[in-house]
Amino acid sequence: MISPQAAFSPSYARARVQFLEGAATAGMSITSHNHPLPGRDGETLAMDVALDGAPDAERLLIVSSACHGAEGYCGSGVQVFAAHDAEWRAHARAAGVAVLYIHALNPHGFSFVRRVTHENVDLNRNFQDFSQPLPENPAYAELHALLLPADWPPGPDNQAAIDAYVATHGLLRYQAAVSQGQHAFADGLFFGGTAPTWSNLTLRQVLRSQAQKARRLAWIDLHTGLGPSGVGERICACRDDPAALARARRWWDGRGQTPVTSIYDGSSTSARLTGLMWGAAYEECPQAEYTGMALEYGTLPIDEVINALRGDHWLHQHPDAPAALHQAIKQRMLDTFYVNTDTWRAQVVAQARQALFQAVDGLSAP
Repeated sequence: MISPQAAFSPSYARARVQFLEGAATAGMSITSHNHPLPGRDGETLAMDVALDGAPDAERLLIVSSACHGAEGYCGSGVQVFAAHDAEWRAHARAAGVAVLYIHALNPHGFSFVRRVTHENVDLNRNFQDFSQPLPENPAYAELHALLLPADWPPGPDNQAAIDAYVATHGLLRYQAAVSQGQHAFADGLFFGGTAPTWSNLTLRQVLRSQAQKARRLAWIDLHTGLGPSGVGERICACRDDPAALARARRWWDGRGQTPVTSIYDGSSTSARLTGLMWGAAYEECPQAEYTGMALEYGTLPIDEVINALRGDHWLHQHPDAPAALHQAIKQRMLDTFYVNTDTWRAQVVAQARQALFQAVDGLSAP
């Protein structure tokens, strides 16, 4: 076993090396799906997939990172730690559960310290039926121009207008308006896209090739950016299905110590969303009973998270920004989605490890 501190990396390139080395040392089967573009430092980008266990296992646990690229600094650390955790791996094997690690669902965002894909799309709003009319978000349309002003940092008038919106509608409504997803502003925040992204299509390929034998399928998707710092909220990652929610709560609520929340009953810190990634589990693996959870670690207050994303989108629109401003915006993004302290990393690993053991127990229960 390695220490929690050693499992985390300061860049995508280093995180990928650590993940591949850990998976190879553990004897996992590795498949890499190369991204069409290079990374920030010219490195190869890929969605790397490592299978720990039998390819025909009827019980399969997926553990994924970097759905939102910059959140991969956290998720990759959990995956690397798990690859070196002999006790955890033995527990899964003894229960007959195979574990599929998907490293860097959105490698471009991970490398460039962005939340979105190279198409400027929020991957977790992109799993829509694009043959049908897409959801509308008129509240976001009201805010778009305020969220992405001509200059950055925004002036006092802009901040006053944002404050006035929050004062009138409340912080939760502001969060929902901004974050629930929108398909009208391709340069905007939480853009769900108008077609499937590379990451969407590649993930579906992975599910078709790796999860077709599973009869019971679980998925833990690792995220950061919502809630109190270091606290991992367990958000049910299923359809609006009472049976699936009840199953997730049996597995992961720790007898009430670690409640499982839902975007459908208002118990989650997340807004109610559409186009969610785990919908692909139902579509690509219809043979399996599916149970999923997003493990969402807190970092900073939500208004600070939104402001970091505003700055990053502004920078994407202004690539000629001064070097010092560019660096400040990118550092703020990193600090927003990855708390660079030993205490936070230890909290992340401890909670993830508990959830991994619980998932195996749930999958192997009668």
